[in-house]
Amino acid sequence: MAKQFSSLDDRLRDFIARQHIFFTASATGESRVNVSPRETLCLRIISPNTAIYLDRTGSGNETSAHMKADGRLTIMFCAVEGPPMILRLYGRGRIIHRSSPEYRELLQEYYAREEPLGARQIVRLDFDLVQTSCGFGVPLFTYEGERPSLDQWAEAKGPDGIEEYRREKNSFSIDGLPTGMFDDQTQPKPSAG
Repeated sequence: MAKQFSSLDDRLRDFIARQHIFFTASATGESRVNVSPRETLCLRIISPNTAIYLDRTGSGNETSAHMKADGRLTIMFCAVEGPPMILRLYGRGRIIHRSSPEYRELLQEYYAREEPLGARQIVRLDFDLVQTSCGFGVPLFTYEGERPSLDQWAEAKGPDGIEEYRREKNSFSIDGLPTGMFDDQTQPKPSAG
């Protein structure tokens, strides 16, 4: 039932555009596998083989650490309303830091210079394999809207509070891998306990 493609065509791009959520999966050879949900409002398909998404500050930064150490990244979409289908993009990812000219260029070109409070980086996926499968096992849900929680959290923290939070919670992965967010990441993360 699975079908493979070397790139996205208009039909597959249309499927992605109709979704409200996607999932990222990343790991290194020695780390835990990380799977994270994301809102599609932050996603842009910028070519038949390239996707980017504007990543906001969260409780961890596993994807960033995995991109720095390994680079393998998969993005998955699944229809929770309408005809069933699962679509995965397999490839290599990299992090584009907020301080870089490339980040500013992408923000201008694909996000109309609008950067939500708490934006921390752009994740780029260059994929060489697109796979679709039936999605028959995915339950049906009705989309109600985006949660305001992340915006509220970022507003309550403010820019200085977000920066402090990133240094505390986003500098290293749960396996102690550096995320590359800060230049001063030379010491391994202290173990909890």
